[in-house]
Amino acid sequence: MNSLLLIAVPFVGYLIAYRLYGGFLARRIFALRPGAPVPSRELEDGQDYVPTRKGVIFGHHFTSIAGTGPIVGPAIGIIWGWLPAMIWVFVGSIVMGAVHDFGALVISLRNEGKSLSEIAAKYVNPRVRTIFFLIVFFELWIVIAVFGLVIAFLFASYEQAVFPVWMEIPIALVLGWAIYRKKANVILATIVAVAAMYATVLAGHYLPIRLPLAKEYLAGAWTIILMIYAYIASTLPVTTLLQPRDYINAWQLLIAMGLLILGAVAGALFGGMEIVAPAVQLHPQGAPPIWPFLFVTIACGAISGFHSVVASGTSPKQVASEPDALFVGYGSMLLEGALAVLVICAVGAGIGMGYSVDEARARKLLQGTRWERADLGRAGQDGKVLVKGEPAWHAHYRSWGAAKGLPAKVGAVVEGSANMMASIFGGSECWRRLCLVLMGVFIASFAGTTLDTATRLQRYVVAELAAGWKIPVLSGKYAATAVAVLTAAALAFATGMSGKGALALWPMFGAVNQLLAALALVLVTLYLRRRGGLKFLVSAIPCVFMLAMTLWAMLLNEHAYLFRAAEMKLGVVQRWFLVVFNSSVLVLALWMTVESVLTFFRRSGQTGETGESAPDGGSA
Repeated sequence: MNSLLLIAVPFVGYLIAYRLYGGFLARRIFALRPGAPVPSRELEDGQDYVPTRKGVIFGHHFTSIAGTGPIVGPAIGIIWGWLPAMIWVFVGSIVMGAVHDFGALVISLRNEGKSLSEIAAKYVNPRVRTIFFLIVFFELWIVIAVFGLVIAFLFASYEQAVFPVWMEIPIALVLGWAIYRKKANVILATIVAVAAMYATVLAGHYLPIRLPLAKEYLAGAWTIILMIYAYIASTLPVTTLLQPRDYINAWQLLIAMGLLILGAVAGALFGGMEIVAPAVQLHPQGAPPIWPFLFVTIACGAISGFHSVVASGTSPKQVASEPDALFVGYGSMLLEGALAVLVICAVGAGIGMGYSVDEARARKLLQGTRWERADLGRAGQDGKVLVKGEPAWHAHYRSWGAAKGLPAKVGAVVEGSANMMASIFGGSECWRRLCLVLMGVFIASFAGTTLDTATRLQRYVVAELAAGWKIPVLSGKYAATAVAVLTAAALAFATGMSGKGALALWPMFGAVNQLLAALALVLVTLYLRRRGGLKFLVSAIPCVFMLAMTLWAMLLNEHAYLFRAAEMKLGVVQRWFLVVFNSSVLVLALWMTVESVLTFFRRSGQTGETGESAPDGGSA
């Protein structure tokens, strides 16, 4: 199948879905009103609550929810075939993910910008508030530690990306100062900032930066530096660094997506961009069953619980008008789905244009396949060969173990995307090398925005928990941020100075993340149930599906941790850590689900809540 068609069909579908289904949700389900009070105006403080232009808050929200999620998830999930991955990304993002994000944003907007944990106490009972807080804390704990490692890995692997990623900070600071202090023209300031960012990318191509440390300590050293940065960034006013950096990163994304689309067009016109991944592969070597694991492996790009934390965290404190929530909440999720589509194309077709891999490893991975005797060409000075066509895909995706590691996930996307972009100029090797830097900067930048936002969100969680448990010393922003950063650092360095400690919990992260999505949909469903009619079905149906898939996956994970630890190569400590952690989250989730179901059937559809708009758009 031609990869251009694989991109065009979902993209057109997303535009239609935004106009029709998104518009239906905005008008008939949530009844958005231009004049409704919003937290950014009612509670404006210049620190966290700041009314913001729709385009700017869209950039912040999108880059915060995206991160590397829609990149690494599809890069693993395609092992079951490009067709199931594409169907889940397309359908899931429209009827599940976008509804989830949009609904979480709206109910937070109508509840003073409070987190879903606080809202759970209102719509269910105070007990589930703590349960929700704990699940969110666990999720963010892993996210901060792992995303710090993702950036550290990228810095160690793509040294040309280090300079431009760090230079985004002063560029963002100047952009925020120009727009908010000097009232500069936003369009002109944006052009200057984005141009400066790409100038640093070009400079980074010739100025690679490497820490003077042994290879085994590089990731750990970068992780420490990134944790210090996350602390500083998360205590600054949102308009100083977080928002402008996210905004220019959103433009970086749009440019990268544009280059990938142009690359797909060029590849389709001149050949070399055929899909080399199988359409369906139900039983890859060593992989778990496609049901339910496809739905927890590909999260961002289809539906992700982390999005609800952002949608009820930083974003509702900046949305300037209720109707903006459609563009910010629903629109951002569809754009993330579009990014996931491009990633599937990059690893399903782009990788077939040339995949650089160690010669001995390539022959080992292809051994026993019909490509075993494929011509791998002559190895370069680095001992690597360029594998092309179907052998390239199978050299990377021969087995679940070969494809699931962090270097493998990121490397496949970077290589495949660079190949696609290189097609624009006829496959020029010089341009391809520059594209490798572009993609390294792109992925590291997005991971950085998630790290910033996740740390800030964890600060909110710690502060709210401290206030609820009457520990005032931890409720201030500096103390709460310190707890967020130090706990993540403790997890990162739990196994030594490599900074890879968080990977001990990574096997269950997908299930916890999707569980959070299901629980967020529970709250959206209860909210719509109170407003009367059958409106709650738009969230209840996705909620039931996600609860079933996630609880099923967690039960299978628990069985694997208990009885297949040796096969999974889990150490004794990691094994029992996963057993206890997974079972604890499972119990908390079941508890909250039962409480929510009882609340759903106990209360008939009540319309109107104090301070909210009624279903018909009138005053509640």
